[in-house]
Amino acid sequence: MLPRFRHLLVPLDFTPRNQPALEVAFEIAAREPAAVTLLHVIETLHGGSESPDLELQSFYKRLEERADSELDARARRFAEAGIRVTQRIRYGHRAVEIVRFAAEHAVDLIVMTSHALDREHAATSLATISYQVSVLCHCPIMLLKST
Repeated sequence: MLPRFRHLLVPLDFTPRNQPALEVAFEIAAREPAAVTLLHVIETLHGGSESPDLELQSFYKRLEERADSELDARARRFAEAGIRVTQRIRYGHRAVEIVRFAAEHAVDLIVMTSHALDREHAATSLATISYQVSVLCHCPIMLLKST
């Protein structure tokens, strides 16, 4: 039987609620086997000018350095288990960049966490990154509800 999923994408924002997505991706990748990409998108600020000033460039550089460190820490477990893992950082709107990355890199499955639906205010759930990705993406998405 051919593996169903060959390339998993795990978008991360480095909060503790990402842990279930990392655990599930690890289990799937070890079983299939599949490659895993850990992706962090740095949300860009749009201040009206074409090129960011030096202060903003410095701010983005610090965010990228932190993201590199965080991605390294999370990738280590996959690498130690012999799972092919890559780390990527993108700049832009998070949902758009996640969907774009998945399309450009033949991702078979996105594994990500999602807020639990607030039944009293269901419309607010439509603005979440996970909902936007689930609607816009071409591949299957596993949403793990955080509590």
